[in-house]
Amino acid sequence: MRTDLFDFDLPAERVALRPASPRESARLMVVRPDAAGEALDDRHIADLPDLLAPGDCLVVNDSKVIAARLKGRRIGRGEAEPAIEATLHKRLDGSTWRAFILGAKKVQVGDVLRFGSEGRVCFLDQLDAQVLHKDEGGDVTLSFSLTGPHLDQAIEERGDMPLPPYIASKRPTDAQDKTDYQTVFAHEDGSVAAPTAGLHFTADLLTRLERRGVALHKVTLHVGAGTFLPVKADDTEGHKMHAEFGVVSGATAAALNAARAKGGRIVAVGSTALRLLESAASADGLVHEFAGDTAIFITPGYRFKAVDLMMTNFHLPRSTLFMLVSAFSGLDTMQRAYRHAIETGYRFYSYGDACLLYPRRAG
Repeated sequence: MRTDLFDFDLPAERVALRPASPRESARLMVVRPDAAGEALDDRHIADLPDLLAPGDCLVVNDSKVIAARLKGRRIGRGEAEPAIEATLHKRLDGSTWRAFILGAKKVQVGDVLRFGSEGRVCFLDQLDAQVLHKDEGGDVTLSFSLTGPHLDQAIEERGDMPLPPYIASKRPTDAQDKTDYQTVFAHEDGSVAAPTAGLHFTADLLTRLERRGVALHKVTLHVGAGTFLPVKADDTEGHKMHAEFGVVSGATAAALNAARAKGGRIVAVGSTALRLLESAASADGLVHEFAGDTAIFITPGYRFKAVDLMMTNFHLPRSTLFMLVSAFSGLDTMQRAYRHAIETGYRFYSYGDACLLYPRRAG
């Protein structure tokens, strides 16, 4: 499909720079494509227990955002030590990461990059990494001087939260983002972008959902920085998705299948949970145990197998995420929903408001 079909104009003031407080006070647009007049219902996140039914299952992503943005310099090649900024996006093993480099023209294979000059890990006062491989576009493979938990601690000490460019370009990252850009479910280290639909949940909201009879299930998808990349190809077939590692346990798969067999609905909280469930599902709609990479790219025409409802934030124009929601609820429906959101003051992107999407019926 043509990429420009997924374009729209978004006023800059609609981009949220801070989350709603309290989190469940954010707005929630309920989108029912097959209702009379394609109903758009303006609600709030706090209304979610009333919008779901006993027996429904919320599926959330429990991946934790790491301080993946590292600032440093290139060393060891002449007197000049140019500044370097690396955003880690995929762990390969205990000491090796894939990363996007800002200023990639300054580095070559074999270069050593030094991040920070202070720290408490072991007895080192810096964190070094050697460039093992470099692709076009600034994607490199870095081999760090530390490994395992020691490397994790060093990154946490030196790194910044990797806020999306549309926020980071308007204000600096600060201490508040350490909390704001992390969901209440965050447990498994590995993401460099938050599964943002999960940012709306609080302990109180979860308690009310439990009392309603809505079950909570956790999966893990480590979100890569590729989620920030726009679709540059003129046609969606020319876009390559970055692979991300995900896990669905056998117990979770069995519980979801059992709930659905009894009439419960599977509600994916965010595009990450949805993409992982669809990657783990077979054509008959059953979810299976899964552990591995997924690069699933969902565009209109895709047949959804495992997800009945979707909760998600408002996304970038021409993004893979807007293509995904258009596949789920219909392109025309989502274009109308987004126009309504812009006209009525909904807040967009990671710290913004959300939608509860019903699927478009096939045919």
